[in-house]
Amino acid sequence: MAKLSPNAPCPCHSGQKYKKCCQRYHKGANASTPLLLMRSRYSAYALGLSGYIIKTTHPDNPDYTTDTKAWAESIALFTQESHFLGLKILEVAEGEKEGFVTFEATLSSGLLHEKSRFIRHATAWLYVDGVID
Repeated sequence: MAKLSPNAPCPCHSGQKYKKCCQRYHKGANASTPLLLMRSRYSAYALGLSGYIIKTTHPDNPDYTTDTKAWAESIALFTQESHFLGLKILEVAEGEKEGFVTFEATLSSGLLHEKSRFIRHATAWLYVDGVID
């Protein structure tokens, strides 16, 4: 896991300091919108916070597994091999129980364009899946 100063720019490229942006979610607060969850998940990948990625993934996600040790190792390998260079939000659509965030993430391996789907599960939004194009 990368150590980041609370006063450093947030890895989600919001323009805010980490302590005013995604840090609160990484410390346990629930993201109140799909957009906040998407940004905090991007930051978690950038920082290698596999536990947060697992915690905020809906059980219907194709990568979801109860073998959290192997899942965390897989996430850690991806985050160690990737550099997260930029995030651009293209579109947000939020309903009461379901939301979508379309974004472009610039990674060291190239550009990722995804429309992510989120579902409100009890009091928290969770990432279900995404369409990559």
